[in-house]
Amino acid sequence: MSRQEILVIDDEAQIRKLLEITLRNNGYKVIEASTANEGLVLAASHPPDLILLDIGLPDENGQSVLKKLREWYQKPIIILSVQNDEENIINALDNDASDYLTKPFRTGELLARIRAFIRNSDVLEEKSNRTIGNLFIDFKTRTVKKNNELIKLTATEYTLLSLLIKNEGRVLTHQYILNQVWGPNQADQSQSLRVFIAQLRKKVENDHNNPELIITESRVGYRFVSST
Repeated sequence: MSRQEILVIDDEAQIRKLLEITLRNNGYKVIEASTANEGLVLAASHPPDLILLDIGLPDENGQSVLKKLREWYQKPIIILSVQNDEENIINALDNDASDYLTKPFRTGELLARIRAFIRNSDVLEEKSNRTIGNLFIDFKTRTVKKNNELIKLTATEYTLLSLLIKNEGRVLTHQYILNQVWGPNQADQSQSLRVFIAQLRKKVENDHNNPELIITESRVGYRFVSST
């Protein structure tokens, strides 16, 4: 079985070296780019299994690079950046970044997220159903069971749950969810989103007051987490 390949786009030589050593020691192939243009060329000529992208590139803003990549590249893109302000994080996630880690980052956390995204990137779309602990979701029949008992979900609740599961591990911003579930220009539905999340937790979580599946990312959005 061939090793997964990761493209690192970062202008800091020290960071690239750290990532190269860490990733190679954990069984990944690594290709590197120090500029936006070089990264775009490498991604297009030999699409990797995952991209690590810095926002502060010398020749082009990483947010712009992210948008260009997302015109055709569907696999995970994790942002690594020293910019930790809320606006940059939300913009990246709304531009379809898979995740956002600020520098300095913990290599153990980065590796865990890489494993999760690579594991889920192809499998989730191919599967017609998922078993997550005591939950069973059939995407073809749009049915959900907990402990083998059918859960009655509204159409909106099911759409919301399906969206979260199919983006497992990824932070989905409030605006992204609103656009996907309620349609564009529905920012006034933010209160409805909170209500539906609360209702959904009551139906799928073992303890809705201490959720383990649908995790709140403060001021940003929600992330679906599963160990399966």
